[in-house]
Amino acid sequence: MSTPPSADGPLGPALPVPAPGQRMTADSLRTLGRFAYLWGWPLVNLHNRLTVMEQVPAPGLLGGIVPVGPPGSLGMLHDYVVPQERVVACPNQDVVYGFGILDARRGPSVIQVPDFGGRFWVYQAVDQRTESFARLGAMYGTEPGCHLLAPYDWDGPVPEGIAGVFRFDTRIAVCIPRVFMNDTDADRAAIQPLVNQIMAYPLAEYTGRPRTTDWSEAPLYPAGDATSGERETRWVDPAAFFDLLPAVLDEVPARPGEEALYAVLRSLLDEAARSPGAAAVLRDTAIDAEATLVRELFEFRNIGIPLGHHWSTQRNGAAFGGDYLGRTAMARANIFVNLPSETAYFYQDLDRDGERLTGDHDYTLTFPADGLPPVRGFWSVTLYNEHHFFHPNDLDRYSLGTKNTTLRRNPDGSLTLHAGARPPTDARAHPNWLPAPEGPFSLYLRAYWPQPQTLDGTWQPPAVVRRKD
Repeated sequence: MSTPPSADGPLGPALPVPAPGQRMTADSLRTLGRFAYLWGWPLVNLHNRLTVMEQVPAPGLLGGIVPVGPPGSLGMLHDYVVPQERVVACPNQDVVYGFGILDARRGPSVIQVPDFGGRFWVYQAVDQRTESFARLGAMYGTEPGCHLLAPYDWDGPVPEGIAGVFRFDTRIAVCIPRVFMNDTDADRAAIQPLVNQIMAYPLAEYTGRPRTTDWSEAPLYPAGDATSGERETRWVDPAAFFDLLPAVLDEVPARPGEEALYAVLRSLLDEAARSPGAAAVLRDTAIDAEATLVRELFEFRNIGIPLGHHWSTQRNGAAFGGDYLGRTAMARANIFVNLPSETAYFYQDLDRDGERLTGDHDYTLTFPADGLPPVRGFWSVTLYNEHHFFHPNDLDRYSLGTKNTTLRRNPDGSLTLHAGARPPTDARAHPNWLPAPEGPFSLYLRAYWPQPQTLDGTWQPPAVVRRKD
């Protein structure tokens, strides 16, 4: 039997929201404030990235390292990212990257897709929730041409020559092109004409004809402290979090089912606006939540879905929905993950026995002859230091996988990768060695354009085995 409709909705009145001026104790402020910090951390993160990009005069390289552009555009690398990069944790040395931020207040942007032929590529486009709103890549069969990335409420005419329109409903969005490149001089040369056709620019600059630029000649901009230090750039200052949250709630509209949540968050902010004491409690709560709750989410062993041999994975990447914990965990550990249909991720902090990986020991990771990651794109294993960045080494080697043409198989066809601060004693294994720092490190397996068995758990990574001295 159906429920009679009401004036508020088909299932009855809408849920009441907190009454204006309702009293809140310090403990209730701390409890709700802690959740608010967990919930809003990724949204504030992107809000603050926009403020940096607004200072960039034109597409180029921040500190000569990081591709950037003013809102509505993007910058591109022309080679792998270098170890000094600190703007985004867990960089990838299998692809040539681009990065750009969109601001809905500035209208749509055109994104160009060249003819990549048989080369793997994907353009990640996520909204301020770090959720994907576009499908652009080899796995989608996207044809070469121009597309629009447009605000949800933009109702202007779509010019002739635009192949499709992808819409986002938050103020801020991010576009990150990734194009696979083999680690050879020949492929570095071959990819340049393609990379030079990857551009994004405001719709007002669209002429109907594709544009090109030589990204190897991109201008360099001073970075201040954005590319310095050992850790990722600090995009969220807990002391300022609740000062920024009102603007962020306006930038990111509530999705169906989130209306009551937004009302609770706004009631916190209203109380802070009325009471300096409440504002101080929320500020201290944010500082504590950063130091405890969010800091723990940085460690791979604390997040995701557990798998065999102490690996973990995640299944909601770029489609988090109500998985607020997963969204912030990914944002803290390695923001801007792709959709599962684009990339499967596997994380490892521990060896087979559950001990922390450290450069004091040597480790092996052996894939059976028929047990490489099942992909249609490419796979790789990357080694990160304790801060989730590359460990500089004389070989300039940070990952191994499809891109490497000199990997050596075992006589039975299996493939053993080595990780440690010292090279393997057998010189024949040196092409398969990932140099590690002396201290803690992590391994990170990516499987781009994964086959179904990579996603459903049928295939899982092998154990990381500590070699006995």
